[in-house]
Amino acid sequence: MVPISYYLVLSGILFACGVCGFLIKRNIITIFMSIELMLNGVNLSFVAFAAHWHQLAGQVFVFFVMVVAAAEAAVGLAIIIAVYRTRETLNIDQVNLLKL
Repeated sequence: MVPISYYLVLSGILFACGVCGFLIKRNIITIFMSIELMLNGVNLSFVAFAAHWHQLAGQVFVFFVMVVAAAEAAVGLAIIIAVYRTRETLNIDQVNLLKL
């Protein structure tokens, strides 16, 4: 049996990679993927704790996080496509929605 600490370390690494990608990258798609990576890191910790404590609540939280992530993916990609069509770039520094 794998100890829970291994899962939590992997979860922390996934979340930290997501935070670094969110703060460092300038491409909207990369930032979007970094947010998804952070959500997956949190999901892994929820599942690890649910399995460790033999509780179903952690897996229910994972289900709701996955539903929110799916809705975010649908709405977020639509916004990204709309920004690309109007600005013709996905660079955060060049996308300024207050200017025409």
